Amino acid sequence: MIDVHTHGLGGYETRGASPGDILAMARLQGSAGVEAFLPTIFPAPIEEMRRDIFAVRAAMLMQREEGESLGVSSVARITGVHLEGPFLNPAEAGALDRGSFLPATADTWRKLVEGFEDIVRVITIAPELDGARELIRDMATMGVVVSMGHSDATRSEAEAGFRAGARGVTHIFNAMRGFHHREPGIAGFALMSPDVYVEVIADPYHLDLKTIELIFRLKDPGRIILVSDTVKGSPCSNEGRPVTDDEGKLLGGSMPLPAATRRLMALGFNRDAVERAATENPARYLETDR
Repeated sequence: MIDVHTHGLGGYETRGASPGDILAMARLQGSAGVEAFLPTIFPAPIEEMRRDIFAVRAAMLMQREEGESLGVSSVARITGVHLEGPFLNPAEAGALDRGSFLPATADTWRKLVEGFEDIVRVITIAPELDGARELIRDMATMGVVVSMGHSDATRSEAEAGFRAGARGVTHIFNAMRGFHHREPGIAGFALMSPDVYVEVIADPYHLDLKTIELIFRLKDPGRIILVSDTVKGSPCSNEGRPVTDDEGKLLGGSMPLPAATRRLMALGFNRDAVERAATENPARYLETDR
C-alpha cells in the first residue's frame, strides 16, 4: 500500500520534524501495513517548509543506508514529499494555517523547492489563484504531480487547471467548494472527468458513507486513490477515533491507510476496487507520464 497524503501518525508529524521523527513515522506506517508513503508538508513560512523537506530528505538517506546494511523490511519506504501548499485559497483552509498561504508565483516556487527538486513528488495547489495555471505548467514540466485542492474553484477553473497539467484532486469534497446544481465546482469536475485522479479519505468522519459510495459508483476505479491524511495524534490502529481541536474541527485522518481499506471492505465495497485504490492507483499516479 502507498499513502500519498499523510502528515504524521502517533506521536510524530512532519511539522518541525527531525530526521529521526520522520523515521519513526516510517516505522509506525510499516507496522500498520503501509509499504511506501509521502510525508506531507504543512504550509508554513518558506524556510520552515524547507527545513521540514530537508528532514525528510535526510531520513530518506538514513533509511537507504539502514536498509542496505540491516535488511530492514518492516518499515515503510519514504519515497519523497507531498507539499500541501503554500499556494492555497484561504477561503478553503480547512485545518491548515491560512496565514501561511502565499500567492502563486514562480519566484516563491523556486525558493521553496530549490535543491529539493528530486524529492518533491506531489504538490496541492488551488487552480483559481492568480498565476496558478502558469505555475501548474511549470510544476508539471518538472515532473511534479500536481493535485488541486483547498480550493474555491468553479468547474471551469478546475478544468483549466487540469488542462494546464494538474492530474488529481486532493481529498475530494473536503476543503473545497461544494457541489451546486448550477455550479458543480471542483468536486463536480473531478467526479465527471474520467482522467482526473481523486484522493479519498475513507475514515468514518471525513465523508458520509453514501458520499464514498457515490465516488466509487461514478469514478473509474483506476482513478480513485485512498489516503489517510493522518496527523500527529492519529491512532495507529483500527480505532477510528476523530482527531479534532477544542472546537471539534477535524485536524486530520483518524486511521492509517490499511485500516481504512479494511473498513470499506467490511462495509461491502468491492474488494478489488478498494485494493487497487490503495496500491496500483497511487503507484501509477506517481509516474511522471500519464
